Amino acid sequence: MARPVTNAAFEGLLRAAGYGNAHAAFARQLNHAGRNQGAWRYDAASVYWWLRGRRPGEHVRAAMAETLARKLGRLVAETELGFGAADSIGTCAYPASVDGAIDTAEQIWMRLSKHLEQHSSGAFDSGKTLQAALSWRYDLPDEAVNRSGRQQVTPTDVQSLYALADHFTDLDRCHGSGSPRTRAVMADFLVRQVAPMLRGTYTDVVGRDLMRAAATLSGQLAFMSYDAGEQAIAQQHAVLGLRLAKAADDRLYGAHLLANLATQAVFLGHAREAARLVEAAIDGAGRAPAAVRARLHATAATAYGQSGERRACQLALTKAERAIDRAGTESGPRWVGYFSPAHLAGAALRCLGDLHLYRQALRHAPDALALSSQNTRTRALHTALVALTHARAGDTDAACNWGRRLAQHPTGIQSARFQQRIRELASVLGPNQASPQVKGVLHALRTISAVT
Repeated sequence: MARPVTNAAFEGLLRAAGYGNAHAAFARQLNHAGRNQGAWRYDAASVYWWLRGRRPGEHVRAAMAETLARKLGRLVAETELGFGAADSIGTCAYPASVDGAIDTAEQIWMRLSKHLEQHSSGAFDSGKTLQAALSWRYDLPDEAVNRSGRQQVTPTDVQSLYALADHFTDLDRCHGSGSPRTRAVMADFLVRQVAPMLRGTYTDVVGRDLMRAAATLSGQLAFMSYDAGEQAIAQQHAVLGLRLAKAADDRLYGAHLLANLATQAVFLGHAREAARLVEAAIDGAGRAPAAVRARLHATAATAYGQSGERRACQLALTKAERAIDRAGTESGPRWVGYFSPAHLAGAALRCLGDLHLYRQALRHAPDALALSSQNTRTRALHTALVALTHARAGDTDAACNWGRRLAQHPTGIQSARFQQRIRELASVLGPNQASPQVKGVLHALRTISAVT
């Protein structure tokens, strides 16, 4: 029984070039193209094994690209062949080209879909993230992204991807991202549906929109992985999304992804790097709509707050507040619609608390909880943050009151970030555990941790 094809990219190119059922003919042409390398003796069996995962040498790949280019009447990059680079699989490096981005997407999506349960997350690499930010900001734009591949991609096909992205976003906000099953379903969808589309046939206009949709999906998977505590996976997909956004010529979504990376860096305690990332995002976004500016400046405030830069933090908050006041009068991209005054209030609560300005921070608490019903996870995060801010301010009674409110939230929120907030609150209250009130709240917090 024949083994299944694992290199769909190479198979698609063979079919497009007329070698789909003529593997022996392709091997003969390949031997001819490589005649300067010596007496090659590749045959149909060689092609069989290349289609099933065997990796040819560098000179052979170059000859393959040359042979296919002659038949297709266009340049074929070696990265299109689907063999990848042995030292690049699974890294969070920023791909140099669109073809490299497509190769990287296929590799890391396949890896995630097959090995999600066993995957070791690894560490967040702030150096590579800053390099990606510089490449996104200063690399020249891609002149064209049109392709000729195995399947035709239409504008309707691309719109269906946006609908799926919205679906996964809704699941994430309601239930959190900690369940591997949800991310496995998404990764499988990316492998089976999106990767073949990226390898397909499309015009430059459709291709730009396809890159934007793929960036959106990769960015959503990045955020879900971050919320689940899989930091290296999150970074990989955010950097990939950044490169796809560059190919789409969508600087606003690229800035949004950089801000997400900055948010991840803040969560992990890399405040200085976070500030540089969001500064690059603000610079790269240019004259952005008000809602986008509000989101970016709010992220900057959290980075400055954690690094102790009081003046910069308060200036960023002021800019964010001014922008959110104007957001209703300007249309913005679809993905920024989530950012509300409540999200800005949550950022203010966080960064002012980091600066030990607890009284100022708690003034934002009522607004931070004025969230729509579908924002279940954010409401839980903000409630925990209010409790934590009271505890840090030394108001144990108020902290306990808010801690008990946490127990009233819907159970089953799968979020490593929420778990971290619970642990921080328990740590601050811990020295007072001799108090019956505190002891009861700590028990409730342990119960929450057990069911989320």
